[in-house]
Amino acid sequence: MNDKERMIQEQLRDRDIYDERVLEAMRAVDRKIFVPDEIKDMAYDDTPLPIGRDQTISQPYIVAYMAQSLDLHPEDKVLEVGSGCGYNAAVLSRLVSHVYSVEIIEWLAELAEKNLAKADIPNVSIRFSDGYQGWPEKSPFDKIMLTAAAPFIPEPLKKQLYTGGKILAPVTDTFQKLILLERKGDDNFVEHDLIHVRFVSMTGKQSR
Repeated sequence: MNDKERMIQEQLRDRDIYDERVLEAMRAVDRKIFVPDEIKDMAYDDTPLPIGRDQTISQPYIVAYMAQSLDLHPEDKVLEVGSGCGYNAAVLSRLVSHVYSVEIIEWLAELAEKNLAKADIPNVSIRFSDGYQGWPEKSPFDKIMLTAAAPFIPEPLKKQLYTGGKILAPVTDTFQKLILLERKGDDNFVEHDLIHVRFVSMTGKQSR
């Protein structure tokens, strides 16, 4: 069993990742493309990894768990807030129609675009911008995922969600927890608490 298959079996299947589409997406995307050269031998380790300047690529389990939690469909249009190195968007791209990803750190936006091109992924668009504002011109979205922690889910993002859509976000209170928000009507949202997590903090307007 190679390192990638061991990751699929031991880190994902043996835990609670059961969605076959998510498992296949995790298998299809080569995480080695998205990590620095000096740690490529750690690409399938069960841990987040540094990608430079205090930024990280998420643990494979968390990427799979978040994708599974959003109940993604092939026709979905998804907004990702926090492109990072592009790995999460690459996994999402195998599960949905198109991913629109916003990144507030310019060098990360450039890195994500470079990595996604190397991975030959055509259905992800990267924008260098403050994720607090989302991507209004491309809204509404079926699903929205935040990959940085915030004290609350920004109102502009809620407004860019279809009725019936879902937002998944790490929210910081006394600790970080993953929140799933379902839009049931114009101003009607149902909140579900999922698991405790640890993400880098969201910057931009949200942080002020």
